[in-house]
Amino acid sequence: MLLDTRSDDIGLGPDSSVRPAPTWAADVSLPEGAELWVFGYGSLMWNPGFPFEEQRLAVLRGYHRRFCVASHRYRGTPERPGLVLGLDRGGCCRGMAFRVAAAQAPAVLDYLWDREMITRVYRPRLLPVRLACGGTVRACTFVVDRGHHQYRGCLCPEETAATIAACRGERGANLDYLASTVERLDALGIRDARLSALLAKARTCAP
Repeated sequence: MLLDTRSDDIGLGPDSSVRPAPTWAADVSLPEGAELWVFGYGSLMWNPGFPFEEQRLAVLRGYHRRFCVASHRYRGTPERPGLVLGLDRGGCCRGMAFRVAAAQAPAVLDYLWDREMITRVYRPRLLPVRLACGGTVRACTFVVDRGHHQYRGCLCPEETAATIAACRGERGANLDYLASTVERLDALGIRDARLSALLAKARTCAP
């Protein structure tokens, strides 16, 4: 969805100063004065890094969390890429929805694009998520781009575990990323048997 940038909105007069559109404007449309919901399914659950008004357990249908994104920086290196989570097609995903105040929404989107969209391996979408307390909201959600060169959806569990056990990047060990995600899911009462099994397998592979 594209942000509507009409000439009367940005000001094209001879004495007007034209502000460049924010980096996220080509991907999502945020009406002026609107609050923002963000869906977290991986590190955003335990390290959101942005201010929010409330957080709610939520379910996104049509996608599942999966270690399918090669990490050349945060949890790996170009020589030895690690793996981080993406939302891949199929199933459903239980995670956390964060509500951001309208006044903070543009700055939070700036932050998220700096954090998640460095190589554009994700496709940001405003998708409906069902809140555990009832009701549905449209939340900014980062879905993996299967056509991107960093997509690693073809790895088997053994290869995935071995990669996670061996890699480290700017933000620490890949294994810590997996462990922190599982710990947060457990604390929230979200059972992800596949990730728990992956953590056990990765720990057996760790040097």
